[in-house]
Amino acid sequence: MRRSIGTTAVVAALALAATACGSDNGDDNAAGGGTDGELSGTVTFWDTSGDAEKGTFEELAKGFTDEHPGVTVEYVNVGFDGAQDRFKNAAQAGEAPDVMRTEVAWVSEFAQLGYLKPLDGTAAVDGQDDFLGAPWSSTQYDGATYAVPQVTDTLALFYNKELLEEAGVEVPETLEDIKNSTEAFEEIGVTPLYLRGDDAYWFFPFIYGEGGDLLDAEAEKVTIGEPAGVRAFEQIKDLVDSGAATTDLTDGWDNMMTQFGNGDVAMMINGPWAINDAYNGIGEENVGVAPMPAGSEGQGAPLGGWNYSLYTGSANQEAAEEFIRYMASADSQQTLTEELNLLPTRASVYEQSSVQENEMVAFFGPAVEVAHGRPWIPQAGGLFDPLRDEIQRTLDEVVTPEEAASNVADKYRDLLDGWE
Repeated sequence: MRRSIGTTAVVAALALAATACGSDNGDDNAAGGGTDGELSGTVTFWDTSGDAEKGTFEELAKGFTDEHPGVTVEYVNVGFDGAQDRFKNAAQAGEAPDVMRTEVAWVSEFAQLGYLKPLDGTAAVDGQDDFLGAPWSSTQYDGATYAVPQVTDTLALFYNKELLEEAGVEVPETLEDIKNSTEAFEEIGVTPLYLRGDDAYWFFPFIYGEGGDLLDAEAEKVTIGEPAGVRAFEQIKDLVDSGAATTDLTDGWDNMMTQFGNGDVAMMINGPWAINDAYNGIGEENVGVAPMPAGSEGQGAPLGGWNYSLYTGSANQEAAEEFIRYMASADSQQTLTEELNLLPTRASVYEQSSVQENEMVAFFGPAVEVAHGRPWIPQAGGLFDPLRDEIQRTLDEVVTPEEAASNVADKYRDLLDGWE
């Protein structure tokens, strides 16, 4: 049985413009087996990591050739924005990469479309029982395994230690604490919080903190329009209207990282992927991380992460399966934690001393404890745009929180034909 990452376990564990694609690489040994029985040919890997991470991922991926010198790894960084549609377009044309680093919400959609190969019984799922239960759940669709967990993540509160100390403010435990700190921060010319107004993923902590969710997948019911959803929209609007938060509706990531790095804001909501950028901005010794401040009903943050998936049309499936095994191995995950502070998906990796001593892994432990799993349905990727649009319209004062929640609910019902 796969291990869960419940409280006890966490405390114990933590103390298509590619140049060549897998289905069309022109290699004489494209099927993966050379004349001597060793793996050969080319494996094309699309990596969706950001600028601060891609160098490490490329070096790790190309290290596969140390184990299998007959295989060439063709690394392509496609970036997160647009990667979902880019893969679908490439797969539809029969030109997708052998292996794709897939966001957890994409797996069920890609699998339903027939673009991913089931991995049960292959080398790719080596050490299956070592994977934590929550990340593993995102790899499943219709009773089969279509991905292997790479890293898990969630959102937490990043804060500038010097600014909190200068303002005489304690690390906030609730959203009300942030609002109440506004005057103290204003005295030193700083805004308490940067709030992403351009990305729906950053909205999840607010609706979870109000005791709600977007959907009840088991009951096939849309729940965003219920009172908890309305309160979530009210929370983000009140943070901005009160002066406790600043936002941007078009270029939120760059503005958030710039303002945090410049000391214009004392806090931001972000994930493990932002740790190196935060270090570069204000200095490693000055970065603090705490669980997402609670809303009226408690703390909550989304369960996110990344998986490795295999294109069903890959012409080099045997080598690609071994490549996924290598990239998701305990050794590879430990490397990513040591170099990028990312959260492993294997329980055994948390037992390594370098991981146990990693300050950021320890910081994110409490955040993962209160993380919520999202509905792993094929339509999950379509939930973000309607939500983002209404977040922007709320912060732009085009609609009220009640109207925003209702509008999102209506769009979800159109998307999820037959749901209540």
